[in-house]
Amino acid sequence: MQYELVIVGGGPGAVAAGIYAARKKIKSMLVADSFGGQSIVSAHIQNWIGVPSFSGLEMAEVLEKHLRMYAGDVLEIKTGVMVQKIEKNSSGFKVTTDENKSYETKAIILVSGSRRRKLTVPGAEQFDGKGVVYCATCDAPLFNGKEVAVIGGGNAGLESAEQLLEHATKVYILNRSEEFKGDLITKERIFKNPKLVPLVNADIAEVKGDKFVTGLSYKDTKTGEIKEIVVQGIFVEIGSVPNSDMVKGLVDITLSGEVAIDHKTARTNVEGIWAAGDVTDQPYKQNNISMGDAVKALEDCYLWLQRAK
Repeated sequence: MQYELVIVGGGPGAVAAGIYAARKKIKSMLVADSFGGQSIVSAHIQNWIGVPSFSGLEMAEVLEKHLRMYAGDVLEIKTGVMVQKIEKNSSGFKVTTDENKSYETKAIILVSGSRRRKLTVPGAEQFDGKGVVYCATCDAPLFNGKEVAVIGGGNAGLESAEQLLEHATKVYILNRSEEFKGDLITKERIFKNPKLVPLVNADIAEVKGDKFVTGLSYKDTKTGEIKEIVVQGIFVEIGSVPNSDMVKGLVDITLSGEVAIDHKTARTNVEGIWAAGDVTDQPYKQNNISMGDAVKALEDCYLWLQRAK
């Protein structure tokens, strides 16, 4: 069977595209490893329009419930599956998953998001899971009564620090530049806490440890001096990597791995493929923006499919 549309992803943008596709009776399939995207690990999402605060897990549940309510017999939902490759063929596109199955479709909306960027300094890989951590929501309670460090001065780093302040006796937060880039309201809230120690101009040099993390060293980019701090946990929040591997060699991709799109229509350079959200070169990586851009992609895709009939 050939689908009219395959939507790749399970975050807010993908779900928005899926709901609109179902409402427009487009014969579609949504393929996702899981629902929620990167925000599923957030303890408090407070910028979701219309909901003052809820957790990432609650958000994922709401998204899935809303999608399934509209899916009916027009939208097939495949979860626990990841798309490995998208290829052009004579009838449109072939989508191959990690189940070693392939599906035919006329159009693609890629809303595959991004994944956390790994720390690559000496010791980081060796102590991954042994004190080097990538999810404060998941693991903060394990560091109760200990001293920890957060690497990254954006919103994700600030949010991780805030969660860790509930458990740790001291939380260092290291930022490579002079200023932390997160939301002012979050900075004002957590920087009042005496347990928080902000370190700026700090370029991580090495993760140290024995069987478990015992500390880290960093270079002061202003003085060139190498400094050390003693910590039992290192929480890494240094950005993300776009999940664009499945379309490499097919669509235009930036040097940073983002799918290049026409920001008016969300089209890629390949006829029949649209993209939205964190996987694209759209500069503002936010759930609300991803949803709006995915709806824009779906609306343009719908018109394209209508003209193709």
